[in-house]
Amino acid sequence: MLIKSYIQSIEYYFPQKKEYNSTEDKITGKIGIYERNISTENEIASDFAVQAAEKLFQNSDFDKNQIDYLLYCTQSPDYILPTTACLIQERLKLPTTCGALDFNLGCSGYVYGLSLAKGLIETGIAKNVLLLTADTYSKYIHPQDKSVRVLFGDAGTASLISGMHSETDYIGPFVFGTDGRGANNLIIPAGGSREPISQESGIAIQDSFGNTRSRQNLYMNGPEIFNFTLQEIPLAFQTLLNKSSHEISDYDLFVFHQANKYMLEHLRKKLKIESEKFSIQMEDCGNTVSSTIPIALKREWANQRITLNSRMMLLGFGVGYSWAGCDIVWHENYS
Repeated sequence: MLIKSYIQSIEYYFPQKKEYNSTEDKITGKIGIYERNISTENEIASDFAVQAAEKLFQNSDFDKNQIDYLLYCTQSPDYILPTTACLIQERLKLPTTCGALDFNLGCSGYVYGLSLAKGLIETGIAKNVLLLTADTYSKYIHPQDKSVRVLFGDAGTASLISGMHSETDYIGPFVFGTDGRGANNLIIPAGGSREPISQESGIAIQDSFGNTRSRQNLYMNGPEIFNFTLQEIPLAFQTLLNKSSHEISDYDLFVFHQANKYMLEHLRKKLKIESEKFSIQMEDCGNTVSSTIPIALKREWANQRITLNSRMMLLGFGVGYSWAGCDIVWHENYS
């Protein structure tokens, strides 16, 4: 019997500081986000990843000495170098025999992480993989740029992926997609090697919609991101259905990247998914980038919308452009 990977446990962590979207603003009801957790000046993304991991070890009673690989998905690293995963290994006191790496992806990142964990476990390279996600987009957003400020919140998550002898695939199959032509539609232009930070890049300018930002701030072309999502995600959805040999009716729940309610509802209706089978979990935390899917999974388990052996489809999409989807079956030993 082959080794199959499965999600053994998930936890998440939010910073304590809150920002609230105005209930009098019609955009708030449209996007379905009423409050967001925001990092303070002294908090960084890896702090939230570490907090989530410590919570996971405490609540699952799992011996962290059994972790033999650490994957960290972030676009908010501690430093250009060293790799933040190496710093997290030391902070968590994981074994020095543990592999550790960062990967820079946004809203598709969690599904990518599951694919990496599955590959490590099912090829015998690792037995227990700790998959962490965390971002602090709030630090990249100009306070007077309402186009993105009302959407994004900060968070960290930890998922424990392990292996067992089974004939059942608990994670997979997968579909992936990339279209770098859309990179400029969700970007921080300045700060990397292509455009180093300069005095000019820090000058803030107001756009025609009244939003202020510099080239050191996050920029999002909302209409183009929306069009990309409605064009590519239905194709990925159908490809995954074909690859898994399942019908929509075979799934107990669909958990997509929690971008905003307006976008998700358009997708749900276009894909003809019943609202009872569609997860929306963002109104009190916002779009937390690579953390949205694991947060939704943990909450849906707590709400008992996920039960033992539930079959789910996960789809992440966004910055890059990058998208990824997979099937998962909720293993009965989930803690």
